[in-house]
Amino acid sequence: MASAEHHPHRKLSAILQADVVGYSRLMEENEVLTLERLKTHQSELIEPTIEAFYGHVVKLMGDGVLAEFPSVVEAVSCAVTIQQGMAERNINTSKPEQIVFRIGINLGDIISEGDDIFGDGVNVAARMEGLATPGCICISGAVHDAVGNKLPLDYEYLGEQTIKNIAQPVRTYRVRLAPGAELEIPEPEGPYNKKSQIRLSIVVIAVIVAAAGTLLLLQSWQQKEESTSNDSVVTTSSRAQPSIAILPFDNMSGDPEQEYFVDGITEDIITDFSRLSNLTVIAWNTSASYKGEAVQPQQVGKDLGVAYVLDGSVRKSGDRLRITAQLLDTENGNNIWAERYDRRLTEIFELQDEVTKKIVNALAVRLSTAEKEKLGHSSTNNIAAYDEFLRGQQYSTQRTKEGNELARDAYRQAIEYDPTYARAYGALAVVLTNDFRNDWTELTLEEARARALELAQKAVALDRSSPQAYWALGFTYLFRKQLDEAAEAAKQAVALSPNYADGYGLLAFINNFQGHAEDAIRYIKKAMDLNPRYTYDYPWNLGRAYYTLRRYPEATEALQEALERNEHALYPRLFLAASYIRLGKQDDAEWEIEQIQILNPDTTLTHLANTFPVKDEDVMNAFLEDLRKAGLPE
Repeated sequence: MASAEHHPHRKLSAILQADVVGYSRLMEENEVLTLERLKTHQSELIEPTIEAFYGHVVKLMGDGVLAEFPSVVEAVSCAVTIQQGMAERNINTSKPEQIVFRIGINLGDIISEGDDIFGDGVNVAARMEGLATPGCICISGAVHDAVGNKLPLDYEYLGEQTIKNIAQPVRTYRVRLAPGAELEIPEPEGPYNKKSQIRLSIVVIAVIVAAAGTLLLLQSWQQKEESTSNDSVVTTSSRAQPSIAILPFDNMSGDPEQEYFVDGITEDIITDFSRLSNLTVIAWNTSASYKGEAVQPQQVGKDLGVAYVLDGSVRKSGDRLRITAQLLDTENGNNIWAERYDRRLTEIFELQDEVTKKIVNALAVRLSTAEKEKLGHSSTNNIAAYDEFLRGQQYSTQRTKEGNELARDAYRQAIEYDPTYARAYGALAVVLTNDFRNDWTELTLEEARARALELAQKAVALDRSSPQAYWALGFTYLFRKQLDEAAEAAKQAVALSPNYADGYGLLAFINNFQGHAEDAIRYIKKAMDLNPRYTYDYPWNLGRAYYTLRRYPEATEALQEALERNEHALYPRLFLAASYIRLGKQDDAEWEIEQIQILNPDTTLTHLANTFPVKDEDVMNAFLEDLRKAGLPE
């Protein structure tokens, strides 16, 4: 029988767990210096602070620490002091070299055995730490309730978090350290008691935080009064349903080559949300315009008129993946939901599904039965195929001959890995269509059209719930001049995904070629609402519609905007040249034709007549005649 000294026993304790943010990156960059700094912080700040607040270090874990306290007030006070102390220590250190902690605290039942502790109380503390953003502290509901108003700190409710192996969701709060509430430690004049010094510091923090909190509250009231008096400001509360922008996740892998993978994950989350009729979702192109910017949620809300922002980060290392995500209110910047996931790379599809469902629940979005079935649906479960598909997406956005070649190879490799991957078939069909549109293929026109249609039809046959597959089919039909079939496919795409900006853009494209210019304008403006920072395709379609309606000044304005967004685009220049002819600006028209010949010397009237799918022959003939007058060769 084990002796009583070593017999495990249970007790209620406050558990603090801290972890260094970006530890692997720091070690890779300078292992010796990182270890030296970490040991210094541990010996000079962390361990003495834990001791000062009657806690004890259970164990040091390389990049973290696990500590136990008899009181939650002592544990929270210790955590605040550590974070403020680290902020002070990092002032004169460059940001990439700074050591920053995230801290989690829980009050729960633990098992003490020897020098170690175990149990749900420890597991929840570890999850609280995982939910904390760099330099911050997260606490469980049990800690929040026990602390009450004993410390003059603010607490931001993050909602109920589901924790692995814990039956019930755990209420979670972030300890709010208001701006300006930095710890100031006076230099001692002689011998001093370290515990007294630290306790004095926490009192100073409490006073500063309380004052800062009052100031922030007054500023908040003032801002609200100002916003209600300014009718020109778009307010998120005016929307009839929740609205969200998913910002590009940060690539924390330290490898720029992984950008395509991180962007692909962000775009796929947007794709999932776009399927929901009771949620307004900003398109990927607009979200991507914030890439690399340190933007506040309030600013995004003001820019885009959305109520919520989702952002996060992705770290890919070998076969492991770490994803953090947080949902923020754009009115006040409050965190509504946050989570960190450490998974195997092969679990990426389940992880995307989980993130999407968590946010849908957080926003209380009403789902139809069909939407519940579609939510989180993945077109492949093969990680190698998915990786190649994302590479292809990156290449295809270049819209060059070389980019198309690389995209073709990537999509074909994705199909080889997974012959049932619908989106890869659809994407390959689009690339082949763009090849023959731009005369970038060695196939004959009919061979290229036939192959593209075969691939697009295969995509739809494999997955009739994919809006992207129907988009590819509509795009392919369009450039086969099968405009009615193209319109039906595009309508199915937006029926499956009511927030699909590019779906409405394609409908505008098709309606333009059908001669339905008014409908084209309506669709393109809907697309612009969903994608405020749109690509050149949108204004060029708008200009195309104005040209058909003989509104030439508006056409030139829209087409010039298209060229500002992509000076290498061919078709906006063609319609701009035709519009200039109608306005009597012969020199300007000829200049555009010269630029077209530089961009693509093979562009001729004959090529356009064969590939440009205008249903109304009179409109097509008038367009070609305008270009003939501008100097485009036969």
